[in-house]
Amino acid sequence: MANAKQYLLVVDDEEGIQKQLRWSLDDYELVFASNREEAIAQLRRFEPVVVTLDLGLPPDAAGVSEGVLALEEILALAPHTKVIVITGNDERDNAVACVSKGAYDFYQKPIDPELLSIMVARAFHVSQLENENRKLAKRHNTMRLPGVIGASPQMSKVCRDIEKIAKVNVTTLLLGESGTGKEVIARALHETSDRCDERFIAINCAAIPENLMESELFGYEKGAFTGAMRQTIGRIESANGGTLFLDEIGDLPLSMQVKLLRFLQERVIERVGGRKEIPLDVRVVCATHQNLSALIADGRFREDLYYRISEITINIPPLRERGADPVLLAKAIMARSKQELGKKTKPKGFSAEALDVISRYPWPGNVRELENAVRRAVLMSEGTQILAEDLGIEADADSVQPLNLKEVRDHAEYDALLKAFSLHDGNISRISELLGVSRPTLYDLMGKHGIK
Repeated sequence: MANAKQYLLVVDDEEGIQKQLRWSLDDYELVFASNREEAIAQLRRFEPVVVTLDLGLPPDAAGVSEGVLALEEILALAPHTKVIVITGNDERDNAVACVSKGAYDFYQKPIDPELLSIMVARAFHVSQLENENRKLAKRHNTMRLPGVIGASPQMSKVCRDIEKIAKVNVTTLLLGESGTGKEVIARALHETSDRCDERFIAINCAAIPENLMESELFGYEKGAFTGAMRQTIGRIESANGGTLFLDEIGDLPLSMQVKLLRFLQERVIERVGGRKEIPLDVRVVCATHQNLSALIADGRFREDLYYRISEITINIPPLRERGADPVLLAKAIMARSKQELGKKTKPKGFSAEALDVISRYPWPGNVRELENAVRRAVLMSEGTQILAEDLGIEADADSVQPLNLKEVRDHAEYDALLKAFSLHDGNISRISELLGVSRPTLYDLMGKHGIK
């Protein structure tokens, strides 16, 4: 049931329509206006989240000019207001034009109270989702790690850990599934360290052929092998004074693991074909999606190298365990993609169904898959909102949610608790008010789900 303090502004000069809506929308606190001036005055006074707007307002009751002006003024004063345009059957083109100007939706007369009530309820729901996302975005804007987007407790812990070690020259190992943003975290570590003015050199160990790996990492002297026409500095030496990021360290060949171990121990290198030891000051950050313990057991990764690269180990959580972060990330990706792809006006946001899909889909490809889906949606969308089908996600119900009712309840409770804690920073009074439970009940739920 809607909250009694959720204001709904009805802009219509027909008393019969006003009475009909007063009866059919009694879940809301209705505020009425009969013309454009009254509508703006009521908007300023009550700040309604949703507005129903009849286009035929006096003094142009037979036309649409006053209704269009009212829409433009409402959105200019309160851009996040959801305006539902109500129009006659012969004014559909005008209603569609209003949606292109920023109206949430339109409804054609005669009014069916039940259908209009559903549309209004959806508008309130979308407004609530967008308001929560704006709060999360504000929280994100206060985060100190450049490039890192996230408000979940899991990502907050990762950010705190990065901040703790940023100023200390320790070799760091980042663990996480493919696509979780390990390089983004590595760059954030570099940019918050004292080496931020020096180079950040990234190497994907799985992308370089084994026969080229040594010369790529350590460089070579002129004449070291056929084709070595001049002295060439390796990637490790290029990172001198800065940060070296070794991605997919689990794919590093055993022969190179020995040479990397020596560099990490001695902090000196020798170029291929050279005899001179070159001392270097490089911070090393490694990352992998593989289970290094299993690789060690199989004899494919050196145990002594593992201990050397894991002075500090940070686990990057998969996107499915990051609460409301997928929605927050999707909005940021959409804004960036519009700029990169040249779509500066459309789309302006996500539909309620699209947000629901984004928040519930498990994202097996993590942030990389989410980015691909949103960029595709920006290209494919034709209206002012990205729809669920624009995302191109094919998820069956089993992959989205467990069937066992107890699991569903527990999962929903846990997600709601995490989201409430992230919104209100652990303030018990505000969290209990947001969730609609007493403080003792909240403490019981915290104990049940292991939240401190």
